[in-house]
Amino acid sequence: MSTETIERSIEDGAQAPGHRGSPSHHVVVEGALDLSHNVILYLEDISVSFDGFKALNKLSLAIDAGELRCIIGPNGAGKTTMMDVITGKTRPDEGKAFFGQTIDLTRLTEPEIAHAGIGRKFQKPTIFGDHTVFENLELAMKADKRVRRTLFASLRDEDRDRIQAVLKRIRLETQADRIAGLLSHGQKQWLEIGMLLMQEPRLLLLDEPVAGMTDEETERTAELFVSLAGSHSLVVVEHDMSFVEALGGKVTVLHEGSVLAEGDLATVQEDSRVIEVYLGR
Repeated sequence: MSTETIERSIEDGAQAPGHRGSPSHHVVVEGALDLSHNVILYLEDISVSFDGFKALNKLSLAIDAGELRCIIGPNGAGKTTMMDVITGKTRPDEGKAFFGQTIDLTRLTEPEIAHAGIGRKFQKPTIFGDHTVFENLELAMKADKRVRRTLFASLRDEDRDRIQAVLKRIRLETQADRIAGLLSHGQKQWLEIGMLLMQEPRLLLLDEPVAGMTDEETERTAELFVSLAGSHSLVVVEHDMSFVEALGGKVTVLHEGSVLAEGDLATVQEDSRVIEVYLGR
């Protein structure tokens, strides 16, 4: 995304809630992300309707830089629609969505949002099954438009080091030469997370990442996410309460398109409203 494209996102006074000062005095450059208020994602009064059904109803949410946040709620609570709005797949009927202080997500396309630094992982892993694990990470890196080389051309040492570092982080360093289609379900999930990491996103959106995993794979995934927090911000949509507990941190409960409750898992589990609409079912 060009500098001009990013700058268009703050024309006409567009700015995140809580931003002080005129946006015309704030120069946005390629790759810049204003975290001066330590908040990486603002959603304010987001509403989305489909054929009369209100999927999101004045949803407001703030995610801190480096935070690991879990989003829970019953089916139809608006979790997927929320992520669709953040990534540009769905345009809100009303409300504001900002990445950092200055990048208005409602004015950007899906590719522009991805390039700005938001990565999304869906529940079902999407990998190149006929290529090796190493090649999958290389392909993910070279999908970056800033890298202008033929796929599978000679790698620079720094690029190879990046891939090795990601392999180690996702615990697939011993599987680097294995065909990705032969990996276990959990390993495929880790590989796709590694492919996202190759794009160096600042915010990761993860939709039910441990669905179908073994207990051991689930435990290792929790360790991975905790290790990523701080250097990345993570929003995890999940139904597995034991996994949510392992992640720790703040939990947001959605219901009928709005925030019903927020706090640590123990606090929301004791909330009578949460028990009624979700956890008590």
